[in-house]
Amino acid sequence: MAHKSGFVNIVGNPNVGKSTLMNAMVGEQLSIITSKAQTTRHRIMGIVNGEDFQIVYSDTPGVLKPIYKLQESMLAFSRSALEDADILLYVTDVTETVDKNPEFIESVNQLDVPIIVVLNKIDLATSDELQIKIDTLKFLFPKCEVICVSALHKANTIWLFDKIKSLLPECPPYYDKDDLTDRPQKFFVSEIIREKILLNFKEEIPYSVEVFVEEYKESPKIDRIRAVILVMRDSQKGIIIGDKGSAIKKLGIEARKDIEAFIGKQIFLELYVKVDPDWRDKEGALRKYGYINK
Repeated sequence: MAHKSGFVNIVGNPNVGKSTLMNAMVGEQLSIITSKAQTTRHRIMGIVNGEDFQIVYSDTPGVLKPIYKLQESMLAFSRSALEDADILLYVTDVTETVDKNPEFIESVNQLDVPIIVVLNKIDLATSDELQIKIDTLKFLFPKCEVICVSALHKANTIWLFDKIKSLLPECPPYYDKDDLTDRPQKFFVSEIIREKILLNFKEEIPYSVEVFVEEYKESPKIDRIRAVILVMRDSQKGIIIGDKGSAIKKLGIEARKDIEAFIGKQIFLELYVKVDPDWRDKEGALRKYGYINK
């Protein structure tokens, strides 16, 4: 039997469940998930292997109109997913206006690859509401098949998987069969810490923050990690640290537990907070944090 492989890229507007869908399809939590828009900032790959196939899923930031350079880089990740897809998953959900971002929809319709429109969160709609959404999507995407799922509850995800597998081109694997992702472990450590910031802090804090691992020392019994939380103002630094360090202590405890579960090993985690007022608009900083290719 011929081997099949392909890049299955996931695109769509913010908060429609792209990351939840990829995690469900991969079977691992590679992308962090919160209810806040712009949770996903990078393009993250998750690899699913079988004896005769390899699916390389790619989660991307939600499509938005950029205000600062960081968002320009995020939009570039989404647009790049249109260029190298073997199969494209355009994700929407039952709560959003389906004709949002008409320019991006037009770009999707111009692609010459199989496109599946994934209507997510079907558990939040009645059958009549679903049918209206499906009819509208078929009008907006005349060449595409619409598949309804609930990524959170993994409803119809096997059906989606079978459809993807049937559309894969014949090709040898792109990655080693033991690989789960193309990202290094340090990347996921920083993402776990950023997820805890998204969950624990409100208003502008999550959108002003970047996390990078400054040092990662491995040893047989315990790994030692030093991570820097970058903020834009001194007032934000005070909020992250909290009264007598209470907020950053809580953040560190929550992050450490999830990091240990992810890497399967005990860690010692040090967190520091630094201020850089314009990091979101500095090309050098964005390159350092992986938003611009070196």
